[in-house]
Amino acid sequence: MSASDPPPRRLAVLISGSGTNLQALIDAQNTPALPNTSIVLVLSNRKAAHGLVRATSASPPIPTAYLALQPYLRHNPGKTREDYDLELARIVVRAKPDVVVLAGWMHIVSESFLEVLRGHHKIDEDDENPVSTGPIPVINIHPALPGQFDGANAIQRGYEAFQRGEVDRLGVMVHRVVAEVDRGEPLIVREVPIEKGESIEVYEERLHRVEWEIIVQATKRVLDEVKPMPPPEGDGIDSDNRVEKP
Repeated sequence: MSASDPPPRRLAVLISGSGTNLQALIDAQNTPALPNTSIVLVLSNRKAAHGLVRATSASPPIPTAYLALQPYLRHNPGKTREDYDLELARIVVRAKPDVVVLAGWMHIVSESFLEVLRGHHKIDEDDENPVSTGPIPVINIHPALPGQFDGANAIQRGYEAFQRGEVDRLGVMVHRVVAEVDRGEPLIVREVPIEKGESIEVYEERLHRVEWEIIVQATKRVLDEVKPMPPPEGDGIDSDNRVEKP
């Protein structure tokens, strides 16, 4: 990066499992799909999550962190679920991301976590270097259409409902994260074809391929909102035609 280049746009990605959606973001960073973007943190709440391996195997390696709820509570008597979520928020904001992406993150983030990311709740106020932050958008990928199968096991629940004839379409979305599970504003919604009698494995593979596309598209959309790319040199308004404000 030359001195004239803008600083990279920074992503923090939260995962719990194999990390295929994370891999889509890794592959897209610094390409036309996700220009001038670097993943600066991958945080997992499961120690054995393969996504951590994907992060450390990337080129260059991506910093990782691990924090699980039950070990945290055992090692910190008197602490609560809210304290855990504040510790998660502390780890995230210290990475100074522009956007946080929940990519297969199997832990419901609390209002306390979101308040920190919105900049409404400062943490580490007693430290010499307190962490403070402006609003940092948080987005999540969910394998269901808006309002259809909120919460866990959405793929299996949707598949079974379709096979029983209870729904006639399924899909996947990326949405803004709010305290109500999977109820934030949808950013991208995509239907996924499904056939009667096909196996859940076939449907799931088709759905995941759509996920890998839209998680990148939605991330770029939100990054462009909060930290837009400067126009290429020469794309400005011609000075002879500029309209001055009164």
